[in-house]
Amino acid sequence: MNKPITMIDYGGSNLRSVQKALEAVGADVRVTADPDEVRRAAKLVLPGVGAFGAGMAALRGRGLDAATREVVDAGALLLGICLGMQFLFDASDEMGRHTGLGLIPGPVTRFPADLRAGDRPLKVPHVGWNEIDHDATHPLLAGVAPGAHAYFVHSYVCVPADPSDVLARADYGGPFTAIVGRGRVLGIQFHPEKSQRVGLRILSNFAVMEAK
Repeated sequence: MNKPITMIDYGGSNLRSVQKALEAVGADVRVTADPDEVRRAAKLVLPGVGAFGAGMAALRGRGLDAATREVVDAGALLLGICLGMQFLFDASDEMGRHTGLGLIPGPVTRFPADLRAGDRPLKVPHVGWNEIDHDATHPLLAGVAPGAHAYFVHSYVCVPADPSDVLARADYGGPFTAIVGRGRVLGIQFHPEKSQRVGLRILSNFAVMEAK
């Protein structure tokens, strides 16, 4: 592994499971809630579950939002996972209007209330295994077959303003963004730590990607 991975601890509840998954693929993981340590990092992971507004408030309260933007501007690689991917965007309408990190242009919004698969209504949140569709060109997806399955748990979806920021899509009553990438900023909506070999391969790919 070419650089240690700094995991940003803002108080999210799934941090340990993501850390263990990264360590399982050989990554050197350092967990911190210190914004100065974040600013010194070359590669970062921002995991998260729960509500967007509360999570962003926790990041801001610890000074981790500004530190994350600064280190990405300086050349670090950043991977947001689940809610952490949603934090990368401009804003979310989950229980009000909440500002995100603004690293990828676009909103985060709830699945439509009338989701259907044919004549069958679909429940929200979207929970379970789903295929991810991609063109296999990005290094984060090296060795991951188009149509491979990953495990999702979410009610809100990211809508990049630039379609070229979408690296992979899944379908739940219509296509939605499963993986994003804009330069050094990457995000995955599903849970890699629960997605077996597919999730571990993606984490392994991130662990060996070039950093500053």
